[in-house]
Amino acid sequence: MERAAGLVAGAQRIVVLTGAGISTESGIPDFRGPNGLWTRDPSAARMFDIDEYVADPELRRRSWQLRRDNAARTARPNAGHRALVELERQGRLRTLITQNIDGLHQRAGSSPELVLELHGTMWEAECLRCGRHVPMGEALERVVAGDEDPACLVCGGMLKSATVSFGQDLDPGVLARAFDAARSCDLFLAVGTTLQVLPAASLPGAAEAAGAALVVLNQGETAYDDSADAVVRAPIGEVLPALVALHARESRPGHSS
Repeated sequence: MERAAGLVAGAQRIVVLTGAGISTESGIPDFRGPNGLWTRDPSAARMFDIDEYVADPELRRRSWQLRRDNAARTARPNAGHRALVELERQGRLRTLITQNIDGLHQRAGSSPELVLELHGTMWEAECLRCGRHVPMGEALERVVAGDEDPACLVCGGMLKSATVSFGQDLDPGVLARAFDAARSCDLFLAVGTTLQVLPAASLPGAAEAAGAALVVLNQGETAYDDSADAVVRAPIGEVLPALVALHARESRPGHSS
């Protein structure tokens, strides 16, 4: 913790990558943790595979029901999300890259132009045929009204959430911006992610190769624990605000250690 605090306090060009672990304190379960969605129900992983989704009407109907009942729809940002808003206010956050689809960073107050959503957003639905996007609420209204597998109202194509499933490519423009940010920071902060899913898992390595320090905040082990400059395993909602606040205290006129 002491090493992490020193690195965060001294950095001026910080890039943050967040994963599911930052949102668990908002009541949104992660995927691979002890109480994760896929841990409790391994079959749920099929809903995140694009080939399975397209081929199986019953799986699509189940997916729409889960979207309607998703805990993230009523979740609220927690202290971890708010700490990153404070980091932006300090003028030191250059880019906030997230693997999450819940939109909690923006709802906490992070500037949308700083947030890169690698895996898309659950707040929109997209047509797999024509690419049209509509608010997810509009699609869910049709589900509630009895349409168990709503189709695009323009072309009749298949709808799904505007998120990246296994088998789909990430937006190349968003990914390029993420790697550019990683290569230009002086500190890369990985929060609540196991750093196992590519290509996001390559971002810390790109930052390290460019000379940046790497700090990992995660409850469990990650793929970068051995190479990171500091690893902290503690509740994110407690640790992250403390790390961000330290810089603010040390920046006050007349402060002395």
